[in-house]
Amino acid sequence: MSKKEHRLGVSEVNLVVRHLKLEDTTPKNIKATIEEIDQLYGLDGVSFDEKSQVINLAYDASRVGIQGIEEIFEKHGVDISHDWWTDLKEGYYRFVDDNIKDNAKHKPWSCHKPPPGR
Repeated sequence: MSKKEHRLGVSEVNLVVRHLKLEDTTPKNIKATIEEIDQLYGLDGVSFDEKSQVINLAYDASRVGIQGIEEIFEKHGVDISHDWWTDLKEGYYRFVDDNIKDNAKHKPWSCHKPPPGR
């Protein structure tokens, strides 16, 4: 188990790391985008590599999802690249984020529990 300290709202069990290539970025809109993403509850870290145009995200997928981050991109006029590799990763990230969120809400049960009221 890692001894790294995480931000408030981040559980290491649900921590995921995402890398997405972006298009239509300017220094102004990427700065505003990163600042807004950085304020999300459940986000552990965000960085942007200008040379490769890749945004790196680490977040608790039970609290934050790729869909919410895409809404922030859209709000600031930033697009996710439309190459086949980025499209494939985006779909996979969406699937895994939804799965983690659903599993976090699930209440485990057991057929060996005594009946209620007993």
